[in-house]
Amino acid sequence: MKILQTISGMSATSGGPSTCTRDLLNGLDAIYPGAVDLLTFESSNSDNLGKGSRWLIEITDDSRTPLRISSNFRQAISQSNYDLYHCNALWMYCNHVTCRYARQIGKPYVLSPHGMLYPTALSIKSWKKKLMLWAWFNNDILHANCIHATCEDEMRYCRQFGYKGPIAIIPNPVVIPEGVCRKVAIDQHPAIGYLGRLNPIKRVENLLQGAAIALKNGCRFFTIEIMGSGSREYEEFLRNETSHLGLNDIVRFLGFVYGPDKYDKLSKLRALFVPSLQENFGMIVPEALICGTPVYASLGTPWQELEQNNCGWWRDNSPDSIAEVIIELMSLDDETLFKKGCNGRTLIEKNYEQHKVAGMMSELYRWLIEGGNKPDFVYTK
Repeated sequence: MKILQTISGMSATSGGPSTCTRDLLNGLDAIYPGAVDLLTFESSNSDNLGKGSRWLIEITDDSRTPLRISSNFRQAISQSNYDLYHCNALWMYCNHVTCRYARQIGKPYVLSPHGMLYPTALSIKSWKKKLMLWAWFNNDILHANCIHATCEDEMRYCRQFGYKGPIAIIPNPVVIPEGVCRKVAIDQHPAIGYLGRLNPIKRVENLLQGAAIALKNGCRFFTIEIMGSGSREYEEFLRNETSHLGLNDIVRFLGFVYGPDKYDKLSKLRALFVPSLQENFGMIVPEALICGTPVYASLGTPWQELEQNNCGWWRDNSPDSIAEVIIELMSLDDETLFKKGCNGRTLIEKNYEQHKVAGMMSELYRWLIEGGNKPDFVYTK
């Protein structure tokens, strides 16, 4: 079994798709050493995740235009010969040529949209995406041998898009770094936080507005750490909203964080808040949970398990609801909050650990290449 995965970039600053792709490849390589490769562009900053891994194949980035049209990528794909191709994400030339080449040589291919078929994602620059769908991606999506969704919500949106083939629900893998745990007593650091891309779809302003409501209702003092980068216009809007709400003394914009610093900051939060309008599986939730940090996530995320496992809150993302969660959170004693954190880590270890997820993906590959009994996580309706 020889598999080629492709993605447009693996830079550490690219966010979730790069991180979960690296973690999946490491897990697959542990199960089938040397069986799965990843083709991607070399990062101009030499910070590609997975640098030095035997599965990483980097090519010189000669791409042009926003679609990153590249003769180097086209040539590399056309000279390859694998049993199955696995395309990560959409809207880039490398995604299209991966799918097209697999069809040309009669090999199966898997498509992981990474949330890019959600209605809210499709609505961003919709006219450009409609043009790309007409030119390339309708064929690439609708003729995939299987689509990889990370949750039931994503499967539903893939069906709404019109895809009628098999869909495998396989969550993103979670790596539990050594030494990650709470590092200070909870009451020594009364802070809540946001971690992720700064984009209007994330609704970080709802967190700020909810915090203002909580403070006006007598909630104990706390600080807010905003960790992330993205749209300059949206960040400026958030800074203005912070001033307008009178929160300048409690809100800190920390910029992009990653690696040990990310886990250190997560481990010191009283809770992480994910108020997104709509969200795919998202790596930020499990990353917080493995730190023993409870999570609030909006109903636009697939994280109802937070309530079911008593490790957080799954509520609507209105400022009033967020304020209620903050007030409740700040009233919890250390023992109760610590138990919530332990429950969250147990949930991740049980259901989302890297090698378990990699085993599911390898089972999917085997089924698509060799046939046999359909895995129980693959849905045909």
